[in-house]
Amino acid sequence: MAFPVDPPFRAEHIGSLVRPPAVLAAREDCEAGRIGDDELRAVEDAEIAKSVAAQAALGLRSVSDGEFRRRSYTDSFGTAVFGGLRTARTDNPNWSYTNRAGETSDANVSVVEDRLVWEGPANVEDFRYLASVAPEGCVPKMTLPGPCHIHFRAGRDNIDRAAYPDLDAFWADTIDAYEKEIAALHEAGCRYIQLDETSIAKFGDPKIRRGLEERGDDWRDLLDLYVEIIRDVAERTPGDVALGLHLCRGNKAGAWQAEGGYDDVAARLFRDLPIRFYFLEYDSPRAGGFEPLAEMPDDKVIVLGLVSTKVRELEDEGELERRIEEASRYVPVERLCLSPQCGFAGDIGGTGLSAVDQAAKLALVVDVVRRVWG
Repeated sequence: MAFPVDPPFRAEHIGSLVRPPAVLAAREDCEAGRIGDDELRAVEDAEIAKSVAAQAALGLRSVSDGEFRRRSYTDSFGTAVFGGLRTARTDNPNWSYTNRAGETSDANVSVVEDRLVWEGPANVEDFRYLASVAPEGCVPKMTLPGPCHIHFRAGRDNIDRAAYPDLDAFWADTIDAYEKEIAALHEAGCRYIQLDETSIAKFGDPKIRRGLEERGDDWRDLLDLYVEIIRDVAERTPGDVALGLHLCRGNKAGAWQAEGGYDDVAARLFRDLPIRFYFLEYDSPRAGGFEPLAEMPDDKVIVLGLVSTKVRELEDEGELERRIEEASRYVPVERLCLSPQCGFAGDIGGTGLSAVDQAAKLALVVDVVRRVWG
């Protein structure tokens, strides 16, 4: 069975990787004023080059910079970009995270204090370096948080009414910023972008629905709105860019924010977006069954996130093959790929897995791909 020559590839990963000790130490030194930004970037450069080589050696065709330059996955198009945006903590239980032990932790909320103004490319230099160290035959992938993440975290009350008397202007600024950033990446040669959509997959959780309702939002209205926003961004993306959408229910130190399948969002999510492929979290029963994949149009591809980045235990190859076969009842195996369900370090603290655990998980993905697809 032929392997694809363009993204997505049979064996994929989501993008963020465990931060090397050298990067963590250099960042701490920079924040303490012991070294400058240039010295920090030099350390990041060296570690990114090592990581990209390791990804290629494992057999991965898409390579990322591990998001080593970010504290959190949202930095690439969040607080590090917009001066009028900050994050705050909330102890509202509807937004809390839960780990395997049943322990809960607070979540971050976004606070918009001024207009979201795009003041120039935030990711182009990072892409150029990644491309410069990507081995021949590998495609550098850039990841951006999805365009709805600020609103989902903030809600109307955390979006300044003086800056945005109505939300139409907020969405116009958001879409404009994404269009310009993606255009700048495209001009620099980027042809593979992943949007990390961390809200829509959470709409199936009664806890999240309750939290939205309490702040005056109906999840069904937000589903319609968010699909329109993502569609607008996708339609403004150059046609030769492979644009994928990663769905996530939260991955904070191995904890999750939401549970529930794709059943209630599948039709709109899969049918109404001009997105070529989806990275779908499917590592545990919290993600529901494969039945919603029946809504997937015949021209789209699914990257099955069957390997967990939340637990150190290595999945069984036979079980992964069985689950791929089960998913193929709804989407032909020719249009399926395999990946971990999320990144290994959506924020600088990681998920509790070591670099050794990470390498074993990625090697497992590649091994299973070779067994299933040849």
